[in-house]
Amino acid sequence: MLSYSRGNDAPLIDATIWEAFKQTASRFPDREALVARHQGARLTFSGLAAAVEKAARGLTGLGVGNQDRVGVWSTNCVEWVQMHLACARVGAVLVNVNPAYRPYDLSFVLRKSKMKALFLWEQDKRSDYRAILEEATAGKSGQFLALEHVVYFGSDGWERMLARGQDFPEREISAGEVTNIQYTSGTTGSPRGVLLSHRNVLNNAVVLAQGMKMTYRDRIVVPVPLYHCFGCVIGTLVSLVSGATMIFPCATFDALATLEAIHEERGTAIYGVPTMFIAELEHPAFPTFDLSSLRTGIMAGAPCPVEIMNRVVNEMHCEGMMVGYGQTESSPVITLSSVDDSLERRVSTVGQACANTEVKIVSPAGETVEVGEQGELCTRGYLVMKGYDDEPEATHRAIDEDGWLHTGDLATMDSDECFRITGRAKDMIIRAGENVYPREIEEFLHTHPKVAEVQVVGLPDARLGETVVAWIRLKEPAEEAEIREFCSGRIAHFKVPQYIRFVDGFPMTVTGKVQKFRIREIEIQDRGLEGAARIHTA
Repeated sequence: MLSYSRGNDAPLIDATIWEAFKQTASRFPDREALVARHQGARLTFSGLAAAVEKAARGLTGLGVGNQDRVGVWSTNCVEWVQMHLACARVGAVLVNVNPAYRPYDLSFVLRKSKMKALFLWEQDKRSDYRAILEEATAGKSGQFLALEHVVYFGSDGWERMLARGQDFPEREISAGEVTNIQYTSGTTGSPRGVLLSHRNVLNNAVVLAQGMKMTYRDRIVVPVPLYHCFGCVIGTLVSLVSGATMIFPCATFDALATLEAIHEERGTAIYGVPTMFIAELEHPAFPTFDLSSLRTGIMAGAPCPVEIMNRVVNEMHCEGMMVGYGQTESSPVITLSSVDDSLERRVSTVGQACANTEVKIVSPAGETVEVGEQGELCTRGYLVMKGYDDEPEATHRAIDEDGWLHTGDLATMDSDECFRITGRAKDMIIRAGENVYPREIEEFLHTHPKVAEVQVVGLPDARLGETVVAWIRLKEPAEEAEIREFCSGRIAHFKVPQYIRFVDGFPMTVTGKVQKFRIREIEIQDRGLEGAARIHTA
């Protein structure tokens, strides 16, 4: 049996984001659509629809129209959702801008995206966005930009834009048109702009809503950032296609605010990456909250340690917690566990292929491997991006001539057609000819009672080629010798970390993804391995 699977066939929605939202708003006009607790804002579906119409008219007044690019550089807020839908309403392309960007990053995205307008707050507790923008556009950096309008939320400029709105020409917008550009996280190299259509993201949202059995009675707590595909599709669009209420606990992730939102808003679903759930479970006030209203949710964005899933199900009372796997280039979700799956299946796999989605595992030669064998996971279907913005060669490398998206992730498929992610192809460590997969070691070290979190990477070694280093955040004090003794005799000798560093945290992207390349860089510098690194990469 070969490692190939296809999800159930289901009718694809041939509509735009605005059309889907409008239909939901007409069904549930008086129900809450959006709660932004940190802004003290509560909007019904009819109220949100009116706000979107106003913003769409404002965009038209600025001269923004068909396929013009509009950047939103912001943490989670009502205005983000408003602009997301307003762009879809007028046929403009929303460009998601990472709030963590600094002048160099922002200058790159401004040039690359050719955005015509940028919407942002002047500042928040983390960043002075106005100052960063001024530096990013100063001197030569500001030359040849397509940027014509900069509008600050909550300012006179925002109010003027809304007040000077104009009627926009009604035109037929195709579901296949690009509606969104999302930049890959940039954990290695320069980020690429992923071109996503209405059909891409809307159908993915429908698949997820159906998978979670989402209805208008549900209340989804969304602490994940909206600029990222997790928040932008699984967060907002799942709510907009199902009629469920979306609840923002705070502008940026805060464990306490998230727990308070579940408790006080009676949240029925919760989203997050594993590091967010870990922070919630370990918060000193965790035992004081009533989380019994939870029934489902999605954990994605990074590998899920088995022990963390067990605690989410048992201690957060979230029996229907699901694990999803995907990437921005696939809109984002490729495989998903089921709320009806056994706990064992949910903690050991990332589920099965979603509806209308093909998945296969291939060898380095491109051949589909046998069940149980490891290879690269590839996917095909409506969910595959239209390509990387203005990068045909990179697009061709990612999507082959038969339409398969090559994810770069290593995986296996079992006889039940469930998939298990085993690591990144490029993360594999080759130690003296032995293949070492960081995920395997991380899962093992998570079983140590004193280990809270662990990240494993490879380091250059002049003799062995590469060797293993583990960064470990502890629950309680431990010694290196204790960790090595725990490994001895239980995993192969070549998998035992040669280097161990106890840390308080890890370098991360704003979405909670650990930047392993930074761990590697820090280790190489601190341990004086630059020479070995030159040999290893030569």
